[in-house]
Amino acid sequence: MPLRNPGESLEGEMQRLLNDRAMIPFMAATLALMFAVWEWWHWLAAVPPQPIPASIVAVAVIAYAVREIVSFRKRVRSLRLGLDGEKSVGQFLDANRKEGWRILHDIPGKGFNVDHVLIAPQGVFAIETKTFSKPARGDATAEFDGERLLVNGFEPDRDPIAQARAARDWVRDLLYETTAIRYPVRGVVVLPGWYVRGPKVRKATDIWVLNPKALPSFIGNERITLKDEDVALAYSRLSLHVAQFNG
Repeated sequence: MPLRNPGESLEGEMQRLLNDRAMIPFMAATLALMFAVWEWWHWLAAVPPQPIPASIVAVAVIAYAVREIVSFRKRVRSLRLGLDGEKSVGQFLDANRKEGWRILHDIPGKGFNVDHVLIAPQGVFAIETKTFSKPARGDATAEFDGERLLVNGFEPDRDPIAQARAARDWVRDLLYETTAIRYPVRGVVVLPGWYVRGPKVRKATDIWVLNPKALPSFIGNERITLKDEDVALAYSRLSLHVAQFNG
């Protein structure tokens, strides 16, 4: 089975939203409008009409459809932003792949996914991409003190640090279950397009928060802990997990 592309989970969610949240209200509004037009035609043709009740129904249904479509568009814009971020990070990782690196995208779990997993002689890195719109004015700056992340001075609605830790633990447990080897796994949060101010001491936190362009140098400065066969085994087991999940 083919492996997954960057952002494949988000593309699937966008398609589900299109089917569940947009098509039904659009069809309902269209049918209601057609019904109202039909009743008005009966009235104009001197057929005993019922235009007022039909119009009331049409207005109510159209108002519902407009509300749903507006909500749908907001959600799609958010998903599109996330999808663009995941694709840009995935393409950056693939284009800047170092010797001995293995990279997988969109590793699915039950009810969640890990955006990217990079396996290198320096260890395994579970990478979460978080994409935020840049401010209209000022610099796009994020601050991370080792525990708390602020993006443009605000905490994100969903804690990226907690998500990165959960992804790290899940990847580590999955590798141990399938290889009986305790791989060193680090959680990473990458913020495309943002400058990140991190803790002064890198080892003060178990999670990295970076602009994706800084990731290759951060990994390159780590101590080599895995042999080539360990890297290949981890990649093989994660690839098999993806294939089984897709199948």
